[in-house]
Amino acid sequence: MKFAKRMDHFGESIFSKLVEIRRTKVERGEPVYDLSIGTPNIPPAKHITEALCTAAADEKNYIYAINDQTSLLEAVRFWYQNRYGVDLDPGTEICSLLGSQEGLAHISLSIVDEGDLVLVPDPSYPAFLHGPLLAGAELYYMPQRKENGHVICLDDIPEEVAAKAKLMLVSYPNNPTAATAPDSFYEELVAFARKYNIIVLHDNAYSELVYEGEKGKSFLSFPGAKDVGVEFNSLSKTYGLAGARIGFCVGNAAVVSQLKALKSNMDYGMFLPIQQAAIAAITGDQHCVEDTRKAYEERRNILCEGFNEIGWTMDKPKATMFVWAKIPPHYDKSFDFAADLVEKSGVLVTPGSAFGPSGEGYVRIALVQDKEILQEAILAVNKSGILLQSLSAVKV
Repeated sequence: MKFAKRMDHFGESIFSKLVEIRRTKVERGEPVYDLSIGTPNIPPAKHITEALCTAAADEKNYIYAINDQTSLLEAVRFWYQNRYGVDLDPGTEICSLLGSQEGLAHISLSIVDEGDLVLVPDPSYPAFLHGPLLAGAELYYMPQRKENGHVICLDDIPEEVAAKAKLMLVSYPNNPTAATAPDSFYEELVAFARKYNIIVLHDNAYSELVYEGEKGKSFLSFPGAKDVGVEFNSLSKTYGLAGARIGFCVGNAAVVSQLKALKSNMDYGMFLPIQQAAIAAITGDQHCVEDTRKAYEERRNILCEGFNEIGWTMDKPKATMFVWAKIPPHYDKSFDFAADLVEKSGVLVTPGSAFGPSGEGYVRIALVQDKEILQEAILAVNKSGILLQSLSAVKV
């Protein structure tokens, strides 16, 4: 058998490897504190699940959806106006996605030709790389350096690279670094994209998980943004609907139109009961959003303060459901540390190297367990002695 050369870009997903490590530990009867994959354990609010169940009980809802329901498009229009102050045309500027990852995997196929250059963050959520690679693109990595708050420095992109680039992927609040970007970055981003005729894709999956009283924004709320790009948003983390796979691409009508045309040849739309759940989520009682934010902020405080106390130094993130932590100085490779960490303590995290070259030296810790489990994980790491090269573990 012969297979596509494009598959040379893709080995086994790091998350598949982590699942296998977890399975092996569990089969041995050993405890595992899984802080690797960003799978939220906070369920949807009751009014959302009720909308889903009611619609799922209606036998007429098992036809092909084909297109987004008008009620869903109007709900997204309301959501973006009410939450972000952004006006969207329901007919031309909104497209549902079967989860943001599906959209990220496919949108490059509607924009990029073989050999085109795409600008991607480094470190980066893996789908940011995989989508353009599937389309045959060449990648240029834009470093997100700690000294710059893990925010891309557009001035560092060479003129010849910017002139050649066709698409640019950006995401703040950021996965995996948990960084947020100032307003000035978005103003510069719009000017940069307009100058070099680059389409911008901004992933805004974590805009509701911003802490210390700050409020997340939309890329499209900045003047001129809709002229140069689109934004992806997701209901996975905000409303606990990760498994339902609900996302949206909104913004520039030409970009949205091309994605719609592509998707019309690839899928039959979002299951109608899930569309009803989405409507209930974004137009219903929003107290659940604040409750979710508070839960993640409390988990962040417990985990970061606990690990700092036992000698693993890390900063509290300003946003997201992740902590981006440097590995202990006596380790050179993030995968080696992550492997030793789960073997010795049962705590499973994602090595930073999985997110690109600049991710080496870090691990991503997902705040996806209840606070009691996080406290147990901290104790397990402390008892393991892994943070200390040749000294006994510090007592809690």
